[in-house]
Amino acid sequence: MRIGIVNPYSWDVPGGVGFHIRDLALKLRSRGHDVRVLSPSSSSGLPEWVTSAGSSVSVPFNGSVANISINPAAFARTRRWLADGDFDVVHVHEPVVPSVSMAATILSGAPLVATFHAALTRSLSRSIASAPMRPYMERIAVRIAVSSEARRTLIEHHGGDAVIIPNGVDTASFRGAEPIEPWRARDGAPVVVFLGRLDEPRKGLPVFADAIPRVLEAIPGARFLIAGRGEAEAIRSGLARFGDSVQFLGGISDPEKESLLAGASAYVAPQTGGESF
Repeated sequence: MRIGIVNPYSWDVPGGVGFHIRDLALKLRSRGHDVRVLSPSSSSGLPEWVTSAGSSVSVPFNGSVANISINPAAFARTRRWLADGDFDVVHVHEPVVPSVSMAATILSGAPLVATFHAALTRSLSRSIASAPMRPYMERIAVRIAVSSEARRTLIEHHGGDAVIIPNGVDTASFRGAEPIEPWRARDGAPVVVFLGRLDEPRKGLPVFADAIPRVLEAIPGARFLIAGRGEAEAIRSGLARFGDSVQFLGGISDPEKESLLAGASAYVAPQTGGESF
């Protein structure tokens, strides 16, 4: 099959939806399908199966920052990509996000599959987009929600329903990962890992940091490794008194993430909201 997949968010900025799309495309390609992805990007080093819809702008959204393309040029590129692709099916992610996924939902003549990722309570942007997008949403043949929270958000904001298919995870590289020696648990002292954007409150770094003194009181030898992009200077300063028990690793590569988790005693994901999984 010729399959087109549309990513509303910039390929250049690491994020869950982008990783989901990348892994899905690679898996489908490995099964013999001709898969093409359209995504905002300013990179000159994209895989040959990814087409840039142009640069993106950063927009605050749902406790994070969405990097999306909202301009006439991106709309025109979407039209051209659809025409050139002659797809058997087009799979759009977040079709009501005002980016190339919305454009593809409006413009595509191929059967549409849509995946909904977001978990929201109230959203002015969703409310505004809901009515004008309703006729196009009705053209979607299959709706997928990645969780019960994503399904609830779809139903409450846009009506209709969706089948729940959780985010897939390719575990092969994690199973074969070797711990990096300075990061591994040793001498019976546990290593506790936080992995996420440090400057995004919903990822829960303050919750993780607040627990560190209590854990160290109970387990004096415990170590805490904090990996992710962002500064979080106030939290860094507050944890400095614990010395080598707390280490900030900064942004790390995918292979480093795999090695970090391979050597950890526990991975803590204290998200406080706005996540759909």
